[in-house]
Amino acid sequence: IIIMGIDKEREFKSVNIAVVTISDTRTLEEDKSGDTLKKRIIKAGHNIAGRFLVKDDVVQIKAKLNDLISNKDIDVIITTGGTGITGRDLTPEVFSEILEKEIPGFGELFRWLSFKKIATSTIQSRAMAGVTKGTYLFSLPGSVGACKDAWDDILVYQLDYRHRPCNLVELMPRLREHELDQ
Repeated sequence: IIIMGIDKEREFKSVNIAVVTISDTRTLEEDKSGDTLKKRIIKAGHNIAGRFLVKDDVVQIKAKLNDLISNKDIDVIITTGGTGITGRDLTPEVFSEILEKEIPGFGELFRWLSFKKIATSTIQSRAMAGVTKGTYLFSLPGSVGACKDAWDDILVYQLDYRHRPCNLVELMPRLREHELDQ
């Protein structure tokens, strides 16, 4: 029997999540998308390991992400912003450079869910996810609605150890096992 949903027999495990807003136009005080993620992360029982704002600049984005990835106390990094197709939208390009493994299903599922709300406009989103050095990275669009959809419909479940039939948290101890072979 495959159990789907929250397994009440399992104990919840909180994870440490950093939130990074990527924007040339926002400040942390005006960042409704980052606020939305922070509130949902805390409500779900996880820890905010930091909240940051980075300009739409490849060097700055890459430096901030690499700094957070090197922090062993951070399990997950969620970025918001910079996933569109304009000239300043650079987050997916940075992710492509630093990800060891992409999780294509995240972007595919996000756009499928988004299609139900914004129809064909979802093609403008390049949301993506992956893993590097044992840290999960999720790149979300900068809108509040997109952050709500990604968290409420995907991440709240995949970042909950109790979620069945499987979740990303239970894989965390094995994310770096390839390094042992070197």
